[in-house]
Amino acid sequence: MAKLLGDLRPAFVVGAGWHRYQRLSQTNHVELGLTAVRGALTDAGITWADVDESFIGTGHLGMAAGRSVLKHLGAFGKPLVHVENASASGSAAFRLGCITVAAGLSDVALVLGVDKPRMPYRAPTGTDGLADDAIMPFTHFSLLGSEYQTAYGVSDEDIARIAVKSHRNGALNPHAHRQRARTLDEILGGNVVAGSLTSLQCCPVGEGAAAVLVASEAAIARLGIDPAKAVRVASSATVTETASSSDKQVSAEVIARALYEAQVPADSIDVFELHDAFTIEEAEYVEASGICRPGEYVPMLEAGAFDIGGQCAVNPSGGLIAMGHPIGPTGVGQVGEIALQLRGAAGSRQHADARIGLAHMVGLGAVGYAHVLVRP
Repeated sequence: MAKLLGDLRPAFVVGAGWHRYQRLSQTNHVELGLTAVRGALTDAGITWADVDESFIGTGHLGMAAGRSVLKHLGAFGKPLVHVENASASGSAAFRLGCITVAAGLSDVALVLGVDKPRMPYRAPTGTDGLADDAIMPFTHFSLLGSEYQTAYGVSDEDIARIAVKSHRNGALNPHAHRQRARTLDEILGGNVVAGSLTSLQCCPVGEGAAAVLVASEAAIARLGIDPAKAVRVASSATVTETASSSDKQVSAEVIARALYEAQVPADSIDVFELHDAFTIEEAEYVEASGICRPGEYVPMLEAGAFDIGGQCAVNPSGGLIAMGHPIGPTGVGQVGEIALQLRGAAGSRQHADARIGLAHMVGLGAVGYAHVLVRP
Protein backbone atom coordinates (compact mmCIF):
# COMPACT_ATOMS: atom_id res chain seq x y z
CA MET A 1 0.00 0.00 0.00
CA ALA A 2 1.26 3.50 -0.82
CA LYS A 3 2.72 5.43 2.10
CA LEU A 4 1.59 8.84 3.30
CA LEU A 5 3.88 11.71 4.23
CA GLY A 6 3.12 10.99 7.89
CA ASP A 7 4.50 7.46 7.50
CA LEU A 8 7.95 8.90 6.76
CA ARG A 9 10.27 10.90 8.97
CA PRO A 10 8.99 14.36 10.01
CA ALA A 11 9.63 17.35 7.75
CA PHE A 12 9.54 20.92 9.03
CA VAL A 13 9.30 24.40 7.52
CA VAL A 14 12.15 26.29 9.19
CA GLY A 15 12.45 29.50 7.17
CA ALA A 16 10.42 31.76 4.90
CA GLY A 17 11.20 34.76 2.70
CA TRP A 18 9.49 36.92 0.08
CA HIS A 19 10.01 39.53 -2.55
CA ARG A 20 6.87 41.65 -2.43
CA TYR A 21 4.22 40.68 -4.96
CA GLN A 22 3.74 43.69 -7.23
CA ARG A 23 2.85 44.98 -10.67
CA LEU A 24 5.15 44.19 -13.57
CA SER A 25 8.33 46.23 -13.21
CA GLN A 26 11.86 46.39 -14.58
CA THR A 27 13.04 44.13 -11.75
CA ASN A 28 14.63 40.98 -13.16
CA HIS A 29 13.26 37.61 -12.03
CA VAL A 30 16.74 36.82 -10.69
CA GLU A 31 16.52 39.70 -8.21
CA LEU A 32 12.99 38.67 -7.25
CA GLY A 33 14.06 35.12 -6.55
CA LEU A 34 17.31 35.98 -4.76
CA THR A 35 15.50 38.33 -2.40
CA ALA A 36 13.10 35.57 -1.35
CA VAL A 37 15.79 32.88 -1.01
CA ARG A 38 18.11 35.09 1.00
CA GLY A 39 15.19 36.05 3.23
CA ALA A 40 14.39 32.40 3.90
CA LEU A 41 18.04 31.53 4.62
CA THR A 42 18.34 34.45 7.02
CA ASP A 43 15.07 33.51 8.71
CA ALA A 44 16.28 29.93 9.25
CA GLY A 45 19.78 31.06 10.24
CA ILE A 46 21.55 28.78 7.74
CA THR A 47 23.66 29.26 4.61
CA TRP A 48 23.19 28.31 0.98
CA ALA A 49 25.83 25.61 1.43
CA ASP A 50 23.49 23.87 3.91
CA VAL A 51 20.81 23.31 1.25
CA ASP A 52 20.85 19.83 -0.34
CA GLU A 53 18.25 20.18 -3.08
CA SER A 54 16.07 22.88 -4.67
CA PHE A 55 12.59 22.90 -6.21
CA ILE A 56 11.51 25.91 -8.28
CA GLY A 57 7.86 26.64 -9.14
CA THR A 58 7.17 28.94 -12.09
CA GLY A 59 4.33 29.50 -14.53
CA HIS A 60 5.54 32.18 -16.94
CA LEU A 61 9.34 32.23 -17.04
CA GLY A 62 10.17 29.44 -19.44
CA MET A 63 12.73 26.67 -19.20
CA ALA A 64 15.17 26.36 -16.28
CA ALA A 65 14.47 29.83 -14.90
CA GLY A 66 15.66 28.84 -11.43
CA ARG A 67 19.18 28.12 -12.63
CA SER A 68 19.81 31.79 -13.34
CA VAL A 69 18.66 32.64 -9.81
CA LEU A 70 20.54 30.03 -7.83
CA LYS A 71 23.89 30.35 -9.64
CA HIS A 72 24.30 33.75 -7.95
CA LEU A 73 24.29 31.98 -4.59
CA GLY A 74 27.04 29.61 -5.67
CA ALA A 75 26.82 26.58 -7.95
CA PHE A 76 27.40 23.58 -5.67
CA GLY A 77 26.35 20.88 -8.13
CA LYS A 78 23.31 19.90 -6.09
CA PRO A 79 19.93 18.71 -7.50
CA LEU A 80 17.60 21.32 -9.00
CA VAL A 81 14.07 20.57 -10.20
CA HIS A 82 11.71 22.95 -12.01
CA VAL A 83 7.94 22.57 -11.61
CA GLU A 84 5.05 23.97 -13.66
CA ASN A 85 1.50 23.11 -12.60
CA ALA A 86 -0.53 26.24 -13.44
CA SER A 87 -1.63 28.17 -10.33
CA ALA A 88 -0.54 25.22 -8.18
CA SER A 89 3.09 25.32 -9.39
CA GLY A 90 4.45 26.50 -6.05
CA SER A 91 2.29 24.04 -4.13
CA ALA A 92 3.56 21.18 -6.31
CA ALA A 93 7.16 22.26 -5.73
CA PHE A 94 6.53 22.37 -1.98
CA ARG A 95 5.12 18.85 -2.00
CA LEU A 96 8.26 17.59 -3.75
CA GLY A 97 10.47 19.36 -1.23
CA CYS A 98 8.57 17.78 1.65
CA ILE A 99 8.76 14.31 0.10
CA THR A 100 12.50 14.43 -0.53
CA VAL A 101 13.18 15.46 3.10
CA ALA A 102 10.64 13.06 4.61
CA ALA A 103 12.06 10.18 2.55
CA GLY A 104 15.57 10.92 3.79
CA LEU A 105 16.90 11.79 0.34
CA SER A 106 17.83 15.28 1.53
CA ASP A 107 18.14 16.98 4.90
CA VAL A 108 17.36 20.51 3.73
CA ALA A 109 15.32 21.46 0.67
CA LEU A 110 14.74 24.91 -0.76
CA VAL A 111 11.34 25.57 -2.34
CA LEU A 112 11.19 28.77 -4.39
CA GLY A 113 8.31 30.21 -6.35
CA VAL A 114 9.19 33.07 -8.70
CA ASP A 115 7.38 34.61 -11.66
CA LYS A 116 6.79 37.63 -13.85
CA PRO A 117 3.48 38.11 -15.68
CA ARG A 118 3.10 37.35 -19.34
CA MET A 119 0.10 36.53 -21.49
CA PRO A 120 -1.07 33.18 -20.07
CA TYR A 121 -0.88 30.26 -22.47
CA ARG A 122 -2.68 26.98 -22.10
CA ALA A 123 -1.75 23.85 -23.99
CA PRO A 124 -4.33 23.21 -26.75
CA THR A 125 -6.95 20.51 -26.16
CA GLY A 126 -6.34 18.99 -29.56
CA THR A 127 -10.08 18.67 -30.05
CA ASP A 128 -12.17 21.00 -32.18
CA GLY A 129 -15.49 22.35 -31.01
CA LEU A 130 -14.88 22.43 -27.25
CA ALA A 131 -15.60 25.69 -25.41
CA ASP A 132 -13.07 25.31 -22.58
CA ASP A 133 -10.70 27.89 -24.03
CA ALA A 134 -13.50 30.30 -24.98
CA ILE A 135 -14.78 30.92 -21.44
CA MET A 136 -12.53 33.27 -19.48
CA PRO A 137 -11.92 32.47 -15.79
CA PHE A 138 -13.70 35.61 -14.56
CA THR A 139 -16.79 34.68 -16.61
CA HIS A 140 -16.71 31.14 -15.21
CA PHE A 141 -16.52 32.34 -11.60
CA SER A 142 -19.08 35.08 -12.15
CA LEU A 143 -21.52 32.39 -13.26
CA LEU A 144 -20.61 30.22 -10.26
CA GLY A 145 -21.18 33.22 -8.02
CA SER A 146 -24.62 33.81 -9.49
CA GLU A 147 -25.47 30.14 -9.00
CA TYR A 148 -24.35 30.29 -5.36
CA GLN A 149 -26.28 33.50 -4.72
CA THR A 150 -29.47 32.02 -6.15
CA ALA A 151 -29.09 28.79 -4.18
CA TYR A 152 -28.60 30.48 -0.79
CA GLY A 153 -30.29 33.86 -1.15
CA VAL A 154 -27.00 35.74 -1.06
CA SER A 155 -26.66 39.33 -2.30
CA ASP A 156 -23.94 41.05 -4.32
CA GLU A 157 -23.03 42.93 -1.14
CA ASP A 158 -22.56 39.67 0.75
CA ILE A 159 -20.04 38.40 -1.79
CA ALA A 160 -18.26 41.76 -1.94
CA ARG A 161 -17.70 41.64 1.84
CA ILE A 162 -15.27 38.77 1.21
CA ALA A 163 -13.07 41.22 -0.68
CA VAL A 164 -13.41 43.80 2.11
CA LYS A 165 -11.88 41.27 4.53
CA SER A 166 -9.15 40.31 2.05
CA HIS A 167 -8.11 43.90 1.37
CA ARG A 168 -8.16 44.66 5.12
CA ASN A 169 -5.76 41.77 5.74
CA GLY A 170 -3.58 42.69 2.78
CA ALA A 171 -3.19 46.22 4.16
CA LEU A 172 -1.35 44.63 7.12
CA ASN A 173 1.03 42.60 4.92
CA PRO A 174 4.25 44.24 3.69
CA HIS A 175 4.62 41.50 1.05
CA ALA A 176 1.15 42.00 -0.46
CA HIS A 177 0.46 43.34 -3.94
CA ARG A 178 -2.53 45.34 -2.66
CA GLN A 179 -1.86 47.09 0.66
CA ARG A 180 -4.90 49.31 1.01
CA ALA A 181 -8.04 48.58 3.03
CA ARG A 182 -11.22 49.05 0.99
CA THR A 183 -14.80 49.85 1.95
CA LEU A 184 -17.78 47.88 0.69
CA ASP A 185 -18.72 50.80 -1.55
CA GLU A 186 -15.24 50.84 -3.06
CA ILE A 187 -15.40 47.11 -3.77
CA LEU A 188 -18.82 47.36 -5.38
CA GLY A 189 -17.86 50.53 -7.26
CA GLY A 190 -14.85 48.99 -8.99
CA ASN A 191 -14.76 48.32 -12.71
CA VAL A 192 -17.28 45.63 -13.65
CA VAL A 193 -15.49 42.55 -14.99
CA ALA A 194 -18.35 40.09 -15.45
CA GLY A 195 -21.84 40.01 -13.97
CA SER A 196 -21.62 41.52 -10.49
CA LEU A 197 -17.89 40.73 -10.25
CA THR A 198 -15.78 43.89 -9.99
CA SER A 199 -12.04 44.34 -10.44
CA LEU A 200 -11.37 44.52 -6.68
CA GLN A 201 -12.96 41.08 -6.33
CA CYS A 202 -10.43 39.57 -8.76
CA CYS A 203 -6.82 38.73 -7.96
CA PRO A 204 -4.01 40.83 -9.46
CA VAL A 205 -1.53 38.70 -11.44
CA GLY A 206 1.81 40.38 -10.94
CA GLU A 207 5.43 39.51 -10.25
CA GLY A 208 7.16 38.41 -7.07
CA ALA A 209 8.78 35.54 -5.23
CA ALA A 210 8.36 33.42 -2.12
CA ALA A 211 10.70 30.82 -0.62
CA VAL A 212 10.56 28.32 2.22
CA LEU A 213 13.12 25.89 3.61
CA VAL A 214 12.09 22.36 4.56
CA ALA A 215 14.35 20.46 6.97
CA SER A 216 14.57 17.20 8.89
CA GLU A 217 14.94 16.91 12.67
CA ALA A 218 18.55 15.83 12.12
CA ALA A 219 19.29 18.98 10.11
CA ILE A 220 17.63 21.20 12.70
CA ALA A 221 19.90 19.78 15.39
CA ARG A 222 23.04 19.66 13.25
CA LEU A 223 22.70 23.20 11.88
CA GLY A 224 21.59 24.78 15.14
CA ILE A 225 18.23 25.95 13.74
CA ASP A 226 15.99 27.40 16.44
CA PRO A 227 13.42 24.64 17.19
CA ALA A 228 10.83 27.34 17.88
CA LYS A 229 10.91 28.19 14.18
CA ALA A 230 10.18 24.61 13.09
CA VAL A 231 6.60 23.99 11.90
CA ARG A 232 5.81 20.38 11.02
CA VAL A 233 4.26 19.45 7.69
CA ALA A 234 1.63 16.97 8.86
CA SER A 235 0.30 16.05 5.42
CA SER A 236 0.61 16.70 1.70
CA ALA A 237 -2.21 15.73 -0.65
CA THR A 238 -2.87 16.15 -4.35
CA VAL A 239 -5.65 15.06 -6.72
CA THR A 240 -6.65 15.68 -10.32
CA GLU A 241 -10.02 16.19 -11.92
CA THR A 242 -12.33 13.47 -13.16
CA ALA A 243 -14.48 13.71 -16.25
CA SER A 244 -17.30 15.27 -14.24
CA SER A 245 -15.64 17.01 -11.28
CA SER A 246 -15.76 20.77 -10.67
CA ASP A 247 -13.24 23.12 -9.02
CA LYS A 248 -15.19 22.78 -5.78
CA GLN A 249 -15.21 18.97 -5.94
CA VAL A 250 -11.47 18.85 -6.63
CA SER A 251 -10.95 21.13 -3.63
CA ALA A 252 -13.27 19.15 -1.37
CA GLU A 253 -11.47 15.91 -2.19
CA VAL A 254 -7.92 17.17 -1.79
CA ILE A 255 -8.69 19.00 1.47
CA ALA A 256 -10.43 15.92 2.86
CA ARG A 257 -7.38 13.82 2.00
CA ALA A 258 -4.99 16.28 3.63
CA LEU A 259 -7.07 16.45 6.82
CA TYR A 260 -7.41 12.67 6.94
CA GLU A 261 -3.68 12.13 6.47
CA ALA A 262 -2.91 14.65 9.22
CA GLN A 263 -5.65 13.22 11.47
CA VAL A 264 -7.02 16.74 11.92
CA PRO A 265 -10.75 17.61 11.95
CA ALA A 266 -11.86 20.57 9.85
CA ASP A 267 -13.18 22.47 12.86
CA SER A 268 -9.70 22.54 14.42
CA ILE A 269 -8.12 24.59 11.61
CA ASP A 270 -6.93 27.93 12.96
CA VAL A 271 -5.50 29.44 9.76
CA PHE A 272 -6.68 28.67 6.23
CA GLU A 273 -4.83 30.08 3.23
CA LEU A 274 -6.93 29.19 0.18
CA HIS A 275 -7.09 29.82 -3.55
CA ASP A 276 -9.39 32.84 -3.95
CA ALA A 277 -8.61 34.16 -7.39
CA PHE A 278 -12.21 35.46 -7.31
CA THR A 279 -14.29 36.23 -4.23
CA ILE A 280 -16.83 33.44 -4.65
CA GLU A 281 -14.05 30.87 -4.40
CA GLU A 282 -13.48 31.66 -0.72
CA ALA A 283 -17.10 30.91 0.14
CA GLU A 284 -17.13 27.71 -1.89
CA TYR A 285 -13.81 26.36 -0.62
CA VAL A 286 -14.45 27.15 3.04
CA GLU A 287 -17.67 25.17 2.74
CA ALA A 288 -15.91 22.44 0.76
CA SER A 289 -13.36 22.09 3.58
CA GLY A 290 -16.04 21.19 6.11
CA ILE A 291 -15.35 24.21 8.30
CA CYS A 292 -18.98 25.12 7.75
CA ARG A 293 -21.91 23.56 5.95
CA PRO A 294 -23.13 24.64 2.49
CA GLY A 295 -24.87 28.00 2.66
CA GLU A 296 -23.43 28.89 6.09
CA TYR A 297 -20.37 30.83 4.93
CA VAL A 298 -21.97 34.26 4.50
CA PRO A 299 -23.68 34.51 7.92
CA MET A 300 -20.48 33.28 9.56
CA LEU A 301 -18.46 35.85 7.61
CA GLU A 302 -20.78 38.60 8.78
CA ALA A 303 -20.36 37.37 12.37
CA GLY A 304 -16.57 37.70 12.07
CA ALA A 305 -15.86 33.96 12.17
CA PHE A 306 -13.28 34.18 9.36
CA ASP A 307 -11.52 37.35 10.51
CA ILE A 308 -8.10 37.37 12.14
CA GLY A 309 -9.05 36.61 15.73
CA GLY A 310 -12.26 34.78 14.74
CA GLN A 311 -13.03 31.07 14.67
CA CYS A 312 -10.64 30.49 11.74
CA ALA A 313 -8.52 33.18 10.10
CA VAL A 314 -9.17 32.74 6.38
CA ASN A 315 -6.47 34.27 4.17
CA PRO A 316 -4.83 36.44 6.85
CA SER A 317 -2.15 37.23 4.24
CA GLY A 318 -4.81 38.95 2.13
CA GLY A 319 -5.28 35.88 -0.05
CA LEU A 320 -4.93 35.98 -3.79
CA ILE A 321 -7.36 38.93 -3.85
CA ALA A 322 -4.97 41.24 -1.96
CA MET A 323 -1.71 39.36 -1.45
CA GLY A 324 -1.74 38.75 -5.19
CA HIS A 325 -1.33 35.79 -7.50
CA PRO A 326 1.98 35.83 -9.40
CA ILE A 327 1.40 32.10 -10.14
CA GLY A 328 4.71 30.41 -9.24
CA PRO A 329 5.13 32.01 -5.80
CA THR A 330 1.50 31.80 -4.67
CA GLY A 331 1.40 28.33 -3.11
CA VAL A 332 4.84 28.78 -1.53
CA GLY A 333 3.82 32.12 -0.04
CA GLN A 334 0.74 30.51 1.52
CA VAL A 335 2.98 28.00 3.32
CA GLY A 336 5.27 30.80 4.48
CA GLU A 337 2.32 32.76 5.87
CA ILE A 338 1.05 29.74 7.77
CA ALA A 339 4.53 29.06 9.15
CA LEU A 340 4.71 32.62 10.50
CA GLN A 341 1.23 32.33 11.98
CA LEU A 342 1.99 29.05 13.76
CA ARG A 343 5.24 30.50 15.11
CA GLY A 344 3.39 33.55 16.42
CA ALA A 345 5.53 35.76 14.18
CA ALA A 346 2.93 37.29 11.84
CA GLY A 347 2.90 40.70 13.52
CA SER A 348 -0.28 42.72 13.08
CA ARG A 349 -1.81 39.83 11.11
CA GLN A 350 -1.28 37.35 13.94
CA HIS A 351 -4.18 35.00 14.69
CA ALA A 352 -3.99 34.31 18.41
CA ASP A 353 -2.77 30.86 19.52
CA ALA A 354 -2.68 29.45 15.98
CA ARG A 355 -1.67 25.79 16.09
CA ILE A 356 -2.99 24.21 12.86
CA GLY A 357 -2.89 25.67 9.35
CA LEU A 358 -4.19 24.53 5.97
CA ALA A 359 -2.82 25.67 2.60
CA HIS A 360 -4.89 25.01 -0.55
CA MET A 361 -4.36 25.70 -4.25
CA VAL A 362 -6.00 24.65 -7.51
CA GLY A 363 -4.37 24.64 -10.93
CA LEU A 364 -6.80 25.47 -13.76
CA GLY A 365 -9.48 23.63 -11.79
CA ALA A 366 -7.81 20.38 -12.81
CA VAL A 367 -5.23 19.76 -10.08
CA GLY A 368 -5.66 20.33 -6.37
CA TYR A 369 -3.06 20.57 -3.59
CA ALA A 370 -3.53 20.82 0.17
CA HIS A 371 -1.01 20.83 2.99
CA VAL A 372 -1.62 20.73 6.73
CA LEU A 373 1.00 22.35 8.96
CA VAL A 374 1.00 22.03 12.76
CA ARG A 375 2.89 23.67 15.59
CA PRO A 376 4.76 20.98 17.52
